Formats: sequence, structure tokens, C-alpha cells
Amino acid sequence: MSYLDSLRVFVRVVEKGSITAGGRDMRLSPAGASNRIKELENRFGVRLLNRTTRSLTTTEIGQLLYDRARAIIEAVDAADALVASHSGSPQGVIRVVAPLGVGRRLIAPLIPRFCERWPEVQVRLRLTDRGVNLIEDAADVAFFLGEPEDSTFAWRRIAECARVLVASPGYLAAHGTPRVPDDLMVHNCLLLRFPRSPEYFWVLDTPEGRAKLAVTGRFDADAGDVLTAWALDGAGIANRPRYEVAAHLADGSLVELLPDTPPVPVQFGALLPHRQLQDPKVRLFVDFAVQELKGAL
Repeated sequence: MSYLDSLRVFVRVVEKGSITAGGRDMRLSPAGASNRIKELENRFGVRLLNRTTRSLTTTEIGQLLYDRARAIIEAVDAADALVASHSGSPQGVIRVVAPLGVGRRLIAPLIPRFCERWPEVQVRLRLTDRGVNLIEDAADVAFFLGEPEDSTFAWRRIAECARVLVASPGYLAAHGTPRVPDDLMVHNCLLLRFPRSPEYFWVLDTPEGRAKLAVTGRFDADAGDVLTAWALDGAGIANRPRYEVAAHLADGSLVELLPDTPPVPVQFGALLPHRQLQDPKVRLFVDFAVQELKGAL
């Protein structure tokens, strides 16, 4: 591994606050990442990190190196992008983050086709239903459902994603079918919950306007696919993107509820750091995704 690669590992470890997490991002074992840090410390003859069993912080010198190393890495990446834009053959790594459901069903199938067209490009996909920080996660593009929270980034709208309330026939037979939005308040609603979760409330479109309901449930999860599985098992009512449950609605294993007052749709888009907008491989990937996903939602 080169000196520049070791700097990349050091930067990721600092940003993730953990040698294990930083190494994982760089496809290294904890021991491998730790060895990269030790090599840098031996090279400079100073300690770069203060490590305890519970925390990791930079030393004063380590913070100075982090600031300079990050600037160097950004400059090198920008130079690579500039050369690639003139060579006509994009190359390098694109780091992509997406929600679990979107990532598995929509984004993951695109990647082999994109890489077949552009064989010098590598795509690293990370899936999570938790909030994404483009800087901390070192992502080049983050697909999202909802509205972007940080206005300092650029974002591109892909489509409006319809949502639907669903439950299994068994659940409805046992607990009754809600006829109006307020009926949801006495049902077991399956909630997607995590820090900054957008679903502590369900918002429905009604003839009188949008109705914000503080629905409750006996259990929740931080992964949308789990909610769909629970709904299929008869555990309660879920609020899911329509495309994720379309097959279950078609075969009758889930039933659409309150079709006249559905959940408000959410935006499906791609978020990019401004500094990456001129990177041809990132631009190509986003353009490719937009084109391929037309009509998918």
C-alpha cells in the first residue's frame, strides 16, 4: 500500500472515529488499518492518535496531518477527474450510498450494467436506512427518499415515489380494517425509527389537506425491509414505498388501506457534494441511474 493510500486510511479512521470502521470503509481488517496508522507514526516519529478502549481522538500533530492529508487527497482526486475528463475513458472509484430497499431493488442492479459500459470504473455500494452524511461517509453520491437536509450539497430529483399503507388479510381479519385516517390510531403501526427518522409521524393526503398522525406501535425497526416482512406476517400496518410492495399487493399477500387518503409521496433523488459535480465518472453514473430508473417508481 502506498503512502497516499495510508493517508487515505488515516483520514477515514479519523472521520469514522474508529480504526475498525475506517478500515472497513477502505476494505481493510482492523489489524490492516492499524498497521497503516503505525506506518505513518513510524514515518513521522510522532503519535497521531490517542486510543482508548472507548474512544479515538487525534493528537495535535494528528489533527494537523488530517487537515493537510484531506486537502491532498481532494487535490489528487480532482486531478484524476480532470485527466479522465480529457481522456474520454473515466476510471477510478465511485462510492455510492443508498437506503436498503432502494439500494437492493433499484441501485444494485444498475451497477453491473454501468461497469460493463465503463470497465475502468469501480463502484462501491453501501446500503443503510440511517441518515447519510456525505462527508463523514466519504460518498460521491447518496440516493435518498425524502428531502435533502443539507442545502450546501447539490441534489438531483429522479422521481416522485408513491407510498402506500399495507397490512395482511390475516391482520385485518383479526383487528379490523381502518376506514378513515383516525382509525389508524388504534392499530399496531410498524414504524421505521432511528436518529433523525422521518417516520415518527405518518402524513396522509386527505380532501381537507395533509393530516399528520402520531401513530404508535408495539415494535419498530431501523430497516424498511423488516417492516414489510412484519406486515406480511400479520404483525400490523406498514407505510411503504409502493414499488417495494407492488408484488405483494398483486398476489394478495398484502392489502392496500385507505387508498383515498394515501401517505404523501416522497422525492427520490441523488445528493452530491458540490466539489464532485465536475467528476465525469460521478456525473456519468448519476445520468445513467436517472435514465435507467425512469418509470421504475
